[in-house]
Amino acid sequence: MLTLIVLLPTAVAALLLCLPRTTPGGVFPAVWAMAAAADLALTLAVWCGYRPGAGIQYEARTDWMPSAGVGYHVGVDGLSLPLLALTCVLFLACALYSLRRLARPRAFAALFLFLQTTCLGLFTALDLILFFLYFDLSIVAMYFVIAGWGHRGAGRAALTFFLYTFLGSLALLLGFLGLYLAAEPHTFDLVDLTRRDPLAGRPLYGGLVLLALGAGLAVKTPTVPFHTWLPPAHTEAPAAGSAILAGVLLKMGTYGFLRVAMPVLPDRWRAWAPVFVVVGAVSVLYGALVALAQRDVKRMIAYTSVIHMGYIVLALGAAAATGADHRAARQLAVTGAVTQMVSHGLLTGALFLLTGVLYERGRTYDMAAYSGLAGRAPLFAALTGVAAFGSLGLPGFSGFIAEFQILAGSLGPRPVATGLSLLGILLTAGLFVRALQRMFTGSPRLPDAPGAGRAFPDVRAHESAAVVPLLALAVLVGLAPRFLLDVIEPASHDVLRLLAR
Repeated sequence: MLTLIVLLPTAVAALLLCLPRTTPGGVFPAVWAMAAAADLALTLAVWCGYRPGAGIQYEARTDWMPSAGVGYHVGVDGLSLPLLALTCVLFLACALYSLRRLARPRAFAALFLFLQTTCLGLFTALDLILFFLYFDLSIVAMYFVIAGWGHRGAGRAALTFFLYTFLGSLALLLGFLGLYLAAEPHTFDLVDLTRRDPLAGRPLYGGLVLLALGAGLAVKTPTVPFHTWLPPAHTEAPAAGSAILAGVLLKMGTYGFLRVAMPVLPDRWRAWAPVFVVVGAVSVLYGALVALAQRDVKRMIAYTSVIHMGYIVLALGAAAATGADHRAARQLAVTGAVTQMVSHGLLTGALFLLTGVLYERGRTYDMAAYSGLAGRAPLFAALTGVAAFGSLGLPGFSGFIAEFQILAGSLGPRPVATGLSLLGILLTAGLFVRALQRMFTGSPRLPDAPGAGRAFPDVRAHESAAVVPLLALAVLVGLAPRFLLDVIEPASHDVLRLLAR
């Protein structure tokens, strides 16, 4: 089943590339949307058949390169299944958003379908080489999305994105090779490596491997100071590309910490956890302060991703605290980290799609170029307001559930860093409220005709179909989170059990 879910989008992409040149352009996004919907349906079937607390399920394992210790090994548990579902939801939203007008629709749809395979494959991979393969291919696919359909500075932004993240993937590969050489017999299988703990009692070797893994995953996450590729990539990417970059690709880094670094290197993670706590807190504060200084609304939202990823890294560092009195808090922190990955994907994905709506009407992201949009496009204003308030952690949204768990779980083990990170919530609220006030209140003003009565069309049907379900899911998780937490909590307990060895 998992193999079908992973490979179905690429199979459809190959079919699109084989269609004759006379095929109408509207066929390609329609087929893309149907393929994404089918993949989501298959993932929901997996969710319905999943048994929380039963470990890795829907497992498939076969030899690939046995002489090198490489195999095709896939499966899901409570850490990966929510991210698998999030990926399918976001790609379907992007397909619906792209239904109406699309430049070079065949190539765009095929590229996104291939990108979906790389994302789904990474979240199901239980072999390090398979993980690395999908990690690298996602970089290539996103490079072409940014360079081919981005704005004026897309070429430079795409190149910066590629060089930064490819360098991070090389560091990740070095870490994987270190784990492979430490294991006896040599293997890249993640389940076997987790069970054997090959670097126990080897602090220098384990520290170097964690350094390589940490650097590679921190670039992808990204955390300060490895974040500098993110704002230009988001600003220049098309709206659908930004939604996938923020909603899915950034989670590859945080998921790698949970899936690889923490369970395979438990003693080194405990030893160096204070570093991750500091990096997480600095990312929250730095991201919030820099976001507050932005005039470009898309760039501002990009920096809020640094904030939210910082909360996740803070929680994972706090989860390494020792002592029986912190046991419940540590599980709360890990559960909150996974919930934050899902929440951030839904809300930030919606925000980036809405900035695409703004750019299509006004051809600029400069907040100072707009005012009074609530009177001209009330539905657009309402959806943007809902997404913004959800992103800053207002109760009733998924962001509140995630951030409450992270802060409550991290406060006991790491009170100083967590207390400082609370300022990030205040700063995030300030920057979103300021942006909403600038663009949606006051006298009407549009970029190329200040004060004139030019039309600003409200959200269209295909745009609503993409954004509204994302916000509805964020509200559902905020009001009734048990369906998600019941899946995540047992897996969080398993991670902490492995970390305590």
